[in-house]
Amino acid sequence: MTTTLWHERARNLAIDGRALIDGQRVWAKSGATFDDISPVDGRSLGPVARCDVADVDAAVAVARNAFEDRRWAGLAPAARKRIMIKFADLIVANRDELALLETLDMGKPIKYSLSVDVNGAANCIRWYGEAVDKVYDEIAPTPDTALALITREPVGVVGAIVPWNYPMLMASWKIGPALAVGNSVVLKPSEKSPLTALRLAEIALQAGIPPGVFNVLPGYGHEAGSALALHMDVDCIAFTGSTKVGKLIVQYAGQSNLKRAWTELGGKSPNIVCADCPDLDAAVSAAVGSIYFNQGESCNAPSRLFVEASIKDKFLEKALAMVPDFQPGDPLDENTVMGAIVDGIQLKSVLGFIESGKEQGAQLLAGGEQARTESGGYYVTPTIFDQVGNDMRIAREEIFGPVLSVLSFTDLNEAIRAANATSFGLQAAVWTSDIRKAHQTARALRVGTVHVNQYDEDDMTVPFGGFKQSGNGRDKSLHAFDKYTEMKTTWIRIV
Repeated sequence: MTTTLWHERARNLAIDGRALIDGQRVWAKSGATFDDISPVDGRSLGPVARCDVADVDAAVAVARNAFEDRRWAGLAPAARKRIMIKFADLIVANRDELALLETLDMGKPIKYSLSVDVNGAANCIRWYGEAVDKVYDEIAPTPDTALALITREPVGVVGAIVPWNYPMLMASWKIGPALAVGNSVVLKPSEKSPLTALRLAEIALQAGIPPGVFNVLPGYGHEAGSALALHMDVDCIAFTGSTKVGKLIVQYAGQSNLKRAWTELGGKSPNIVCADCPDLDAAVSAAVGSIYFNQGESCNAPSRLFVEASIKDKFLEKALAMVPDFQPGDPLDENTVMGAIVDGIQLKSVLGFIESGKEQGAQLLAGGEQARTESGGYYVTPTIFDQVGNDMRIAREEIFGPVLSVLSFTDLNEAIRAANATSFGLQAAVWTSDIRKAHQTARALRVGTVHVNQYDEDDMTVPFGGFKQSGNGRDKSLHAFDKYTEMKTTWIRIV
């Protein structure tokens, strides 16, 4: 589809900002709304329901009824599988609409909304649908006088709160395993990007997921989000977002009913490139491409680049040569590889970090400016800082923007210590031709995922999550089922 056609479809796209509760699209009980502003050009996409405590109460009650009458949980796993697979197929069938909503809502290039977000969401839903009737329970090694069954049951009502950077993909990572095992779900998308979550819920109904099983409440975090996490009839809360809010979610769980609380939080991922890197061009391409992908708005972005001093100049020469390829462009142009920052608040935050880097003595090598101001949207040029100290804000705090901080090292142990000297522990990478060095470094890095001689390669078969203040939950893989099920022992005396 040409850029002109994408813009034409954007102008003609019907936006429905109502919540979805019990299979029906409804406005908030208070009648309150908020404007959904597109970062592409700053225009309003339309009003969205501003849900609050009353709407959360209604959605949770509906979800509880759906769970208790077993309209979904009572289906055989194979039956749920068929519906989940149809759900995935319908996501693919509606791919253009979903991708357009995603791009208009949060500013990512349409090419990635199509290839990454839509395809990734469909793959996730399908994967968990396929998996659910292939996971077996256990029989304990008891004496002949007894039979002990160890079974997994759905936890009940799951509250899911997802961020704005990958709205559709993060939603699928929660609802995929939660729905597959038979839970009911109340999903609260970010107020900055609510549209694809609402459309997914409609598609789920079309696929055959019963009304009341999957409900979506748009609204603000301090209103709808906190009410969901505090609700006494929510059995599990799954959250992806900032560490600051994640701490609140865990507190809310403790203040209410001790609901299971799972958090996937921020990161400040180190990318360590040794002088014996097997392919310097590949390392440069990964470092630059990964930090600028999704405008740098990724919790696992390799925002701290540690380069061995003997190759740093050559590395930076190659990296700077790539920067022009990532200049922000029209997100509805399929040739664009870096789009818009999600909103004016985030734009101001990113520009503030850039000013902080300058003030604290880092050397600005590229970018550092607002771009495309004539568009009315929110854009930042791809930015590289050299001479960064590990105590600077740009090396310590999560920027969530296209800003790369470069640090050099002469001793690998020194680099590992600096890499671990953070409150985060999400992902890391090491580039080396020495397999022993790779293993030793991977073991020493306190993170949930270590990449070796690549960055960000993975699939649905491996867990995603972190150590320390990057959270306690694991999305993806069969391990995600652990979050949304309870383990039960049934001991039967047979003699």
